[in-house]
Amino acid sequence: MTAPDDPAPLDETFECTFEFQPGWIDLTLREGTKAEAKALATEVVNRLNPLGLEIEKSAVFDDMVERAVDLNDDVPTLAAAYYSEAGEALANLMVDSYGDEGVPRPGADEVIPLLLEWGNAQVTGTPEITHLELAAGPAVRIQAMLQAKRMLGFGRKLTEFIKYAVFPPDMQSLIVVTVTWEKIAVTEQIAELADEAVRTMRITPLPTGPTEGGTA
Repeated sequence: MTAPDDPAPLDETFECTFEFQPGWIDLTLREGTKAEAKALATEVVNRLNPLGLEIEKSAVFDDMVERAVDLNDDVPTLAAAYYSEAGEALANLMVDSYGDEGVPRPGADEVIPLLLEWGNAQVTGTPEITHLELAAGPAVRIQAMLQAKRMLGFGRKLTEFIKYAVFPPDMQSLIVVTVTWEKIAVTEQIAELADEAVRTMRITPLPTGPTEGGTA
């Protein structure tokens, strides 16, 4: 339950775009419905080269629908996934923004412990932390491994992730890009693809307030 004195979330709208390498599929849903996910998956799967696929088109379709619905569950700014030429999904990518009215944006050092917090998993090992200068603004990059509990609490599942906390100079919001994958064998490939994608990211603030029929 939200306390009456909790600050309101920032009312800051922006456009987020990437110049994705082949293999990345934008799975952002505007309405978040399964019907919308099916329409998107149909369009994408119909463009795939059937000769390169190692799994059935129907399996790729089903994965894409389920993944799109799952990734859009918390209404991110942008959601995407990387698929190999064989049709296998190798990584997820999500972009979100964080900020409250009247609350200063955390600095580069302050944000590190926040990036290492996961609701259902724990960071294992020593995180790799670097500071970047991106086209979208200064950023902190963290790469590490997660250990998550499996269903019913039995066993553990390892996942790798990279989080980029981006500080756009013309905004108050903190932009966080999260890339996750489970196959350790593709770590180098996914890390390279994620770094390439984030270097192309552009954040464009949009005017807020009424636009239709309103006056500037």
